[in-house]
Amino acid sequence: MDVDAFVAAHNAEWRRLEQLINRGARKLSGAEIDELVELYQRAATHLSVVRSSSPEPALVGRLSSLVARGRAAVTGAHAPMWRDVARFLTVSFPATAYRMRRWWLGAAVISNLVSLVIAVWVARNPDVQTSLLSPMQIRQLVEHDFANYYTDHAAGAFAFQVWVNNVWVSAEALIFGILLGIPTIFALWGNQLNLGVSAGLMFAHGKGAIFFGLILPHGMLELTAVYLAAAAGLRLGWTIIDPGHRRRSHALAEEGRAAMSIALGLIIVLAVSGAIEGFVTGHVSVTWIRIGIGVIAESAFLTYVIVFGRRAVREGDTGDMEAVPDTAPVAA
Repeated sequence: MDVDAFVAAHNAEWRRLEQLINRGARKLSGAEIDELVELYQRAATHLSVVRSSSPEPALVGRLSSLVARGRAAVTGAHAPMWRDVARFLTVSFPATAYRMRRWWLGAAVISNLVSLVIAVWVARNPDVQTSLLSPMQIRQLVEHDFANYYTDHAAGAFAFQVWVNNVWVSAEALIFGILLGIPTIFALWGNQLNLGVSAGLMFAHGKGAIFFGLILPHGMLELTAVYLAAAAGLRLGWTIIDPGHRRRSHALAEEGRAAMSIALGLIIVLAVSGAIEGFVTGHVSVTWIRIGIGVIAESAFLTYVIVFGRRAVREGDTGDMEAVPDTAPVAA
């Protein structure tokens, strides 16, 4: 390769790249940033060509320094953090939740049917009730403990405790889905068993209205979040069994990122349900107001997912992280 001819052909590009780097990525326009990236990629290719064809030390040193500075400028030109947060809230989380709506709905329907069956079984069988708790313990639960649970502690501390517990349950259901979804099923079973047994005992002693009056305000949003976490975990587990047309490693990477998006979003959702449980469930005396607040929160969340999620999916966005191509220059 004629080194002098090569330098003469590309020297203007290298000088232009150096000018853009010296100005700083934050001071460049959108078109200039695109130009910076393109010139950086060209320079990286030129360096590879020089190294493989004619390793002239001075030229290699010049291009190596230019490529290193260009890489720093390109990788350092991040969008402001608020844009990342805005994208997560308006695209990534709702789109991911919307895409797994069938898994989500399936988890919700099956889980609630399980709780209903357990509740009816417990309510209609006194022998089952006494096998769970003594008559005195049952009376204490339905007359005092169930309602007092929401007022025994300061609202703020109780809301935080509930939030931490719900995040942990959701994390178990989601993260351990990697084990073929089996731990997710067990986590759901434990949650629905407790719900069904409590409902059965309350209804058996004529306290059904109190049960729903205290469960619904926070429980609608809380259980919706748990079912979404379970859906993500089950889908992650199923991906191992059937990755579809994708390579298993790629499928797991995609579903893993989706699961992390769901996990981050649910931290916010569960904080809202925890606040309702801590400040509304046990402290608002009018039942229809309590339940109304729960209905509003649940409706707002579902509407948010449907509106933003469906729009993002229609525009071709899967909710995955924005792809950043990693170009590896090769010798010509």
